[in-house]
Amino acid sequence: MKKNLFLLLAAAALLCACAGPSGKSAKDPDGQRLFIGEDIAVANTQYGRVRGFILDDIYQFRGIPYGASTAGENRFMPPQPPQSWDDVRPALMFGESAPQVVAYDRRPESYGGFTDHWNYDLIGENCLRLNVWTPGLDGEKRPVLVWLHGGGYSSGNAIEQDGYGGENLARYGNVVCCSVNHRLNSFGFSDFASVGGEKYLHSGNVGMLDIIAALQWVHDNIANFGGDPGNVTIIGQSGGGGKVSVIATMPAAKGLVHKGVALSGNAVNATDKAYAEALGAHILKEAGLKPSQIDRLQQMPWEEYYALANRAARSFRGTPAGGRAGFSPVGDGVDIPAGTFFDPADASLPNIPILYCTTLNENNPNRTRPDLEDITLDGVVEQLSSRYGERTREIVEAYARQFPDRRPIEIWSMLLSTRTNVVRSADTKYAQGAPVYVAWFQWQPPLFDGRMRAFHCLDICFWLHNTDVMLTHTGGGARPRALSDKMSDALLAFMRTGDPNCDALPAWPKYTPENGEVMILNDVCRVENDPDRPARSVLMQ
Repeated sequence: MKKNLFLLLAAAALLCACAGPSGKSAKDPDGQRLFIGEDIAVANTQYGRVRGFILDDIYQFRGIPYGASTAGENRFMPPQPPQSWDDVRPALMFGESAPQVVAYDRRPESYGGFTDHWNYDLIGENCLRLNVWTPGLDGEKRPVLVWLHGGGYSSGNAIEQDGYGGENLARYGNVVCCSVNHRLNSFGFSDFASVGGEKYLHSGNVGMLDIIAALQWVHDNIANFGGDPGNVTIIGQSGGGGKVSVIATMPAAKGLVHKGVALSGNAVNATDKAYAEALGAHILKEAGLKPSQIDRLQQMPWEEYYALANRAARSFRGTPAGGRAGFSPVGDGVDIPAGTFFDPADASLPNIPILYCTTLNENNPNRTRPDLEDITLDGVVEQLSSRYGERTREIVEAYARQFPDRRPIEIWSMLLSTRTNVVRSADTKYAQGAPVYVAWFQWQPPLFDGRMRAFHCLDICFWLHNTDVMLTHTGGGARPRALSDKMSDALLAFMRTGDPNCDALPAWPKYTPENGEVMILNDVCRVENDPDRPARSVLMQ
């Protein structure tokens, strides 16, 4: 009798846990789905209470400040705490994107606009905001995932594609998901240390220090949102994958992050400090200012400074010894290591497991060019000759031999986006000692007559369980959803344990430089040992 009573009580508790404030379960197709009100979805933060909403049993909080506005005297400075508030603050709309020019094609004739339909609204310097999706405001201590958006270090925002949203993964995996806006381009990475003195010591890396501040907010507040501050995974794609690499080697991140996932972006060094400081001095010269007048750059409207800095970058003649040209994280030896990342001898650095993934066709030349579908191997050699010079044929034929089942157009796309950098990153990170795992995403969507291929950005919605959200990337339905289940399961396992092995996939071995173990992600997943190594060796000669 007692046993039956216990089972009844447990079932009742489960029903209550799955119900919204009205008591109706989200499984009821005719039940209320959205809940918002005075006492609904209210959470505490160290700066004040915030009110979100509940949609299909997931609590959402949008645009929570983790830092003060970066305008005026805060421009080029490390992030400052936001001002506290007394009333309950609405957290219902996504925050400002960092200053940038949104230049994607919005014409009705745009295939790119149809496929990606980028999301932008407010743009400005009050951009230090983050978003939270959680199954419950309780003490369950769920694993936490923090999304870092792509766009190089120059553009983007936390929700620029629908597939970035954390609602579905939070529901599927019972985890907490966050995403972050932070300073970009010349606002995040103008290095004025040499011309501005101590005040501007950190100016070249404030965009990364913003992310550290966001992670500190997560550490200090996420327990109020049902998350575990002791189990935080950072994940990013393209430029976001580069950000994961940088954060994973910043001393300030130690203890704030515990795992990293870098998708189609990686790095083993930052921009050379001498180059960054010279570019900063050139900006001042372009503005017609003396070093003693540098503070005037803080008072310009952001549009004016943005145009000035870009103009200076175009006219600057310097060449970086490492990292990227233009505005990106700086290896200053203060905030970011000046040498190679992941130094195994430096105990001040984080030493976290990292999962790297790239796609087969990161850069595909013929999504909207059906005339290129039947290009010959000779045509590929001609197209790539400006890239590889007199060795072009040797390189193209090496890849064609290594992948005889791939058509010339696919060989072309593979050579526009080889795995050279991700293997270098995996080898470098491996030396630090924490586990490294590598994946190669090869799933092909059935759109544009099959010409989309495994393109840059495609795998995001698979990892985040959003294939039925990003229909213009996947087509939707059971086929992409089946692979998404497997990849989400692997991500959730990695978040919990630092190991992506799960029942949904074959055994996933740790990466070693000797074997180059890689999980091939497709309708049928399998493990191979560095399948493009012979072709890459020809490329690297």
